[in-house]
Amino acid sequence: MRGARSTYAAEIRKELNEADCGDLPRNGSFVVGAIARDGSPLGDVIAHLGISKQAAGQLVDTLVVRGYLERRPDPDDRRRLTVALTPRGELAATAGRDAVERVDARLAEKVGVDDYVRTRRTLGALIDLA
Repeated sequence: MRGARSTYAAEIRKELNEADCGDLPRNGSFVVGAIARDGSPLGDVIAHLGISKQAAGQLVDTLVVRGYLERRPDPDDRRRLTVALTPRGELAATAGRDAVERVDARLAEKVGVDDYVRTRRTLGALIDLA
């Protein structure tokens, strides 16, 4: 599993560097990708990372300072803040998605579409067990 993860990570890092987003911190591509993909609330995204609240706060602060996220007042509750992708965050999310799609396409070509689909389904079930 670690080797498979590193294949994706290397391709994502390469694409981020080419998009001038090489300063995206560790776990940053997961955060911006999840927000871009389905508008996941930040709390849900952070919970999936399994990191401490302090580490999550530092990650979000870094993403804001580096221009990937912006904080906004919650329109329903002015005491709360929400985060949204900036144009740079959207660029990073697109770069990450493109990299994943490229690895997926190469994998499907190498093992065949049926095995690729079966593997994704199996990994999804493994994740659901957690």
